[in-house]
Amino acid sequence: MWSIYRTFQILYNRILRQHTTAFVPSSGRIYSFGLGGNGQLGTGTTSNRKSPFTVKGNWLPYSTQCLIPADSEQYYCVKRIFSGGDQSFAHYFYPQNMVPPDDFRYPDLLKQIWTVNETFIQRLLTFPSGRLPVEIANEIDGTFSSAGCLNGSFLALSNDDHYKTSVRFSGVDMNAARLLFHKLIQPDHAHISQQVAASLEKNLIPKLSSSLPDVEALRLYLTLPECPLMSDANNFTTLAIPFGTAILKLEKAPLKVLENWWSVLEPPLFLKIVELYKDVVVHLLKLYKIGIPPSERRIFTNFLHTAFRVLEILHRVNERGQVIQYDRFYIHEIQDLIDIRNDYVNWVQQQVFGMLTDMPVTICTYPFVFDAQAKTTLLQTDAVMQMQMAVDQAHRQNLSSLFLPVFESVNPCLILMVRRDNIVGDAVEVLRKTKSVDYKKPLKVIFVGEEAVDVGGVRKEFFLLIMRELLDPKYGMFRYYEESRLIWFSDKTFEDSDLFHLIGVVCGLAIYNFTIVDLHFPLALYKKLLNKKPSLDDLKELMPDVGRGMQQLLDYPEDDIEEAFCLNFTITVENFGTTEIKELVPNGADIPVVKQNRQDFVDAYVDYIFNKSVASLFSAFHEGFHKVCGGKVLQLFQPSELQSMVIGNTNYDWKELEKNTEYKGEYWADHPTIKIFWEVFHQLPLEKKKQFLLFLTGSDRIPILGMKCLKLVIQPTGGGEGYLPVAHTCFNLLDLPKYTDKETLKSKLIQAIDHYEGFSLV
Repeated sequence: MWSIYRTFQILYNRILRQHTTAFVPSSGRIYSFGLGGNGQLGTGTTSNRKSPFTVKGNWLPYSTQCLIPADSEQYYCVKRIFSGGDQSFAHYFYPQNMVPPDDFRYPDLLKQIWTVNETFIQRLLTFPSGRLPVEIANEIDGTFSSAGCLNGSFLALSNDDHYKTSVRFSGVDMNAARLLFHKLIQPDHAHISQQVAASLEKNLIPKLSSSLPDVEALRLYLTLPECPLMSDANNFTTLAIPFGTAILKLEKAPLKVLENWWSVLEPPLFLKIVELYKDVVVHLLKLYKIGIPPSERRIFTNFLHTAFRVLEILHRVNERGQVIQYDRFYIHEIQDLIDIRNDYVNWVQQQVFGMLTDMPVTICTYPFVFDAQAKTTLLQTDAVMQMQMAVDQAHRQNLSSLFLPVFESVNPCLILMVRRDNIVGDAVEVLRKTKSVDYKKPLKVIFVGEEAVDVGGVRKEFFLLIMRELLDPKYGMFRYYEESRLIWFSDKTFEDSDLFHLIGVVCGLAIYNFTIVDLHFPLALYKKLLNKKPSLDDLKELMPDVGRGMQQLLDYPEDDIEEAFCLNFTITVENFGTTEIKELVPNGADIPVVKQNRQDFVDAYVDYIFNKSVASLFSAFHEGFHKVCGGKVLQLFQPSELQSMVIGNTNYDWKELEKNTEYKGEYWADHPTIKIFWEVFHQLPLEKKKQFLLFLTGSDRIPILGMKCLKLVIQPTGGGEGYLPVAHTCFNLLDLPKYTDKETLKSKLIQAIDHYEGFSLV
């Protein structure tokens, strides 16, 4: 009885949206349930049935000892039942001709469809290389030409998952699919691979439908990318691209199901599909670089669009649940295969003017494939475009004596003259007087009263000094969190919004001038600049103790949350030595935190810290930042990449630094002084190495692109061993006396880097 009920339950869960029938051999009766609007349930009505109901009829069970009724033609013995659409019918026999009913609980191997399984593959591999027997070739062709055969393969048989196939569960054993496909497709059995490829290319993929009868028909879309033939570059245009086209042609409902299945794949399986279409893009771009005949450009364009659009769907799935890291979508070869500067210009022209270009596909339409290096190049390109656009306005600008336009060829520059002892005051005064100034220009800094010429180093020191001054606790603009060593806007500051606007401008200028600034904000700042919502993870980064407490609240397994945590929708804040209660939502003091609303409480808490409490301050910062970095290219960056653009990163590779260093004069890589210099340097603790970078380059962090972009120059200097090393931050140039003693070199180097500020230490 239990097995009958379980069977009905499974059928009900899967098919209630239509209708079905079920036969019980012991009683000979037929039961039906589901939709019955057209009388298809056989109950004599047009009502729907949520539970099985007997189909009307004089049913007899099969039995060799059954007494045949006198009016036997009024009784029926069921042979087989069918249901579908708005119909139901049965094959039957009269009692005098009764035969056993077909029992599909015990499948007839002779009547099963072909599937890809261990037995099938082992049988194929027994045939030697060469021509396959006709019957075997037909079986391969029949299996790989049929969507039904592939959808019935690789089922999760170790449990009942394949019975649970739905919009959330595929019922497929993906590991089995990978293993069996790799067993089948082997170099030693090329004849099998050729037959499989031919069947997929000619019979299966071209016949895939955009409208599918059931979610089970989507299983092959999940398993087919595991076939090694799909990843063979020789099959990209015959298998991978047509398969991608079939995915793109799916109607909205089945595509949504496929996206759901992708979202719950194991990361290596999801990455397999991503890597497949990244490889297709690289393959096509290589062909484009070689040259595409005009007659083939249209089809090439379609191929490239197909690969990118499949990646776009996969990226959309990943954005919802981050199955893999976002940088796994990066195609690092793009800069070597196309001119991305020209591509960006074409993309902007298309966006603004609708202009057509020679490039079949503007890659900027799919920005998720750009790595940090490519995005930096695009940012530089955007900066140049912004400068070009500013030329027409330059003559009309009436700048103050501190901001002056200077024209070098067609590129205007922004010259900032400041006094070292009043750097913030000068900058704020300029800001107030020149609200309409166009900041999207190269910045040149002049410290009044000094002779240093700004070819980069003075600008770097300007950013270093002004940020240090602005972040000084005396202004009270930011709150410092001891545990995380990070800062966030302070809603207790007495400073007006101009200073926050200025900091936003400085950050934007740093990005546009590719200069690292020392700004210890959490990642949440860069999320907000890119219009992304901060989360509990951001609270954990800024306030680790509070973040851990919130996670404990969410993870608490019992129902007595109100008694255990004693929380309501309020937050306690300090206000100049006193505590103040702030409501997170209207009437929050009267709303206790319970199991049902604890996620709402955490969300409201995060929203208060990062949004509500600092709304006006961040708005001024946001306005200043976007006044400089308001171009479309900014939206190409991930928050972590934008953070690295502002503050650099700490992915130090000191051997790479040594490798990229150049030498002048008598110095070369194996000069005795140079050899002991690097011996001393590599023995320094991390903090001293970082201090050396600050001494020589103006920052203790490295550019977003890594050490490879940081090139140092070392040259000999006159005088003896009593002199100190001297840094020219403008050129990343180190004057290194010809020390012969390791201890002397170490002592003088540490003395120099401990007094890194200024331009006159000799």
